[in-house]
Amino acid sequence: MDKNSAMLINGGFPGPNIKANWGDKIKVRVVNNLRTNGTSIHWHGVRMLNNNINDGVNGITECPIPPGSSKTYEWRAEQYGSSWYHSHFSDQYANGIAGTIQIDGPTSKNYDEDLGVFSLSDWYYKSADEIRSTFTAPAAVPASDNILFNGTNVNKNGGGTHSRVTLKKGKVHKIRLINMSVDNTFSVSLVNHKMTVTGTDFVPVKPFETDSLYLSVGQRYDVLIDANQDAGKAYWFNVSFPSNRLCGTSNMNKPAAIFQYEGSSASLVPKEAGSAVTDAQCQDKTDYEPIFSVDVDSTAFSKTQDNSLDVTVDTSRTANQQRVYWKVNGQDMDIDWDEPTLSYLAKNSTDYPNQYNVFEVPNNNDWAFWVVENLFPAPHPMHLHGHDFYVLGHSEPASSGRGDGVRFNPQTDTTKLNFKNPTRRDVTTLPGRGWLVVAFKTDNPGAWLFHCHIAWHLSQGLSVQFLERAKDIPNTVKIQDIDDMCQQWDSYSKKAPFKQTDSGL
Repeated sequence: MDKNSAMLINGGFPGPNIKANWGDKIKVRVVNNLRTNGTSIHWHGVRMLNNNINDGVNGITECPIPPGSSKTYEWRAEQYGSSWYHSHFSDQYANGIAGTIQIDGPTSKNYDEDLGVFSLSDWYYKSADEIRSTFTAPAAVPASDNILFNGTNVNKNGGGTHSRVTLKKGKVHKIRLINMSVDNTFSVSLVNHKMTVTGTDFVPVKPFETDSLYLSVGQRYDVLIDANQDAGKAYWFNVSFPSNRLCGTSNMNKPAAIFQYEGSSASLVPKEAGSAVTDAQCQDKTDYEPIFSVDVDSTAFSKTQDNSLDVTVDTSRTANQQRVYWKVNGQDMDIDWDEPTLSYLAKNSTDYPNQYNVFEVPNNNDWAFWVVENLFPAPHPMHLHGHDFYVLGHSEPASSGRGDGVRFNPQTDTTKLNFKNPTRRDVTTLPGRGWLVVAFKTDNPGAWLFHCHIAWHLSQGLSVQFLERAKDIPNTVKIQDIDDMCQQWDSYSKKAPFKQTDSGL
């Protein structure tokens, strides 16, 4: 499949923006009109409190939706801010199955105009399956062919159009930046304008002014832009890539959108290229201060330092090709679409296969701490379902040199951690050859995926699932409802032309 036959939602990319108010109940019916693929839709960053069965992760919370069938997802907008939704069926979202979410609520700083969502995404001319079949080594990841802004951009072949955004002179505008990429991370900046950050993922933060922002895969920022420049000019909204080339590359060297002022010509082109921004080196800022202050119990951390997750990579040759496997504690994730984790609970079984990478978190209202160590130069944007995690600290990237990199040392590194109102979000970066420490409160029963959001790495196994308070899950969802969808999938999968060839996620 080439991108002339991309997989789309309601015929477009991105898919329809889901817009709601804080507290609304949202119902979305997903109809699978694909001919030969199952699918599932995950609502990225949505808390799904006591609602694990609607998280949309085939192989964990449901069986895939087979072709010709549908599923209605229901959830409450208990957070506000910006996010996105996407397929969790293998690396299918790389083919176009993704869209944006906007939940309106309070703001930490006033503004005049709401510009809505502004998605950034890498785009590939080959299908995800074609690209995945070429991976023979961890670093053998192709560059994206383009970077799209709200689904559009010019291209190197001479076609396409720039995405344009209109500002009103003298007004403060809110815009919601969303990185919906497969592999690429970005630093973004608007020539001659500053941005004021008011929200990170689904967490409102104390306003922070900056010239540029780094967005890892899956991250979102709500920002304010003061339209205080010459209204007769247009301005580039520039994307730049980290110089170490370890977190995505693109054949589109200088992707940009155009911001202009109301009343100016629709064909106006910016003249100022803009200045180079600070090189993010694939590491996001982790000192944003949440408006709603929550401290983490530092005394509990010393009791759980054995909760470590070591990320490694391996290759092996099958009869037909060399394959890459990303592993956590020596095991790559390999779920079974036919037997999701919740189906084991429905049968009162805890005999999960090793390749499901299940880590049980049994206690109620405890602090769960995880020390994640990366033994490879490539950084990983780590995303947790069902929670905002608390980012307690990380090492500086140590991508050069040999050996396992910088390991977390409890004796010397614990004092570097921040337990007082630390940054909260649902995606943060595990540095190359370094460590990351995160925490969450065990207040949401469910099987929650924790994974790298580089689609290729997840496809190759880089994930675990936290089985949180398993005994309480049947009390929070109608767990037997999973059987109906799985029966539909089972009937289809027996005759399906394509079988699972990767982690399934």
